[in-house]
Amino acid sequence: MTETNGRTPVVEMQGIVKRFGTVEALRGVDFKVYGGEVRALLGDNGAGKSTLIKVLTGVHRATSGKIVLDGEVVKIVSPADARALGIETCYQDLALVPLMSIWRNFFLGRELGLKLGPIRWLYKKDMAEQTRASLMDIGIEIRSPRDKVGKLSGGERQSIAIGRAIHFGAKLLILDEPTSALSVGETNKVLSYIINAKEQGLPVIFISHNVNHVYEVSDSYTIIRHGLKVGTYQRGELTQQDIADLITGAREK
Repeated sequence: MTETNGRTPVVEMQGIVKRFGTVEALRGVDFKVYGGEVRALLGDNGAGKSTLIKVLTGVHRATSGKIVLDGEVVKIVSPADARALGIETCYQDLALVPLMSIWRNFFLGRELGLKLGPIRWLYKKDMAEQTRASLMDIGIEIRSPRDKVGKLSGGERQSIAIGRAIHFGAKLLILDEPTSALSVGETNKVLSYIINAKEQGLPVIFISHNVNHVYEVSDSYTIIRHGLKVGTYQRGELTQQDIADLITGAREK
């Protein structure tokens, strides 16, 4: 779908309704993200933001509404469908294996190698080098791709998840509370990784309860309350207090 500004969203969700029995978690929500944009998705607990993202990533099926990717209507009925379409999600737990090396986590499920009968040879050196190069492309330096992920800080682990999504050609990156429980220094690193991803043209959905963090790096803010979209606002239209008031309902529009 093309807006009046002539830009086509990378992803557009139109009139998304999601019911769980008699409970209507989403009530006709519209949501879109453009290339090279960091779109914050904000709302209090139970507002519906997690449900909206789960519809987009195939965890839940929408009761009604549609999803448009690059101008084409798509059906996403499983997380595998979402990933195949280039929608990558970095959850709080990151889906990383602490006892594995950085490069093994980076290529987990997508290993490079050669299969000869029952034997599979992994191109370990190639994967390690590609891991280092891909992370450096978005401004992330690591000591060694052979280090165990369990030795990394929370911010460094987020960097691996973000770098992995970009390396494998994500069309959309979704970050679920990426700065939760991080120190100030580690938070600043993760925010810089988000900016680097944006500068490469990748659209990013930034889900967070921390208004300060999203305010620093987001180009626009979509706020949801009680399953309804309150509105979408561009950077500079709202103060941090305005955003907080819209989330809680202290301000209506």
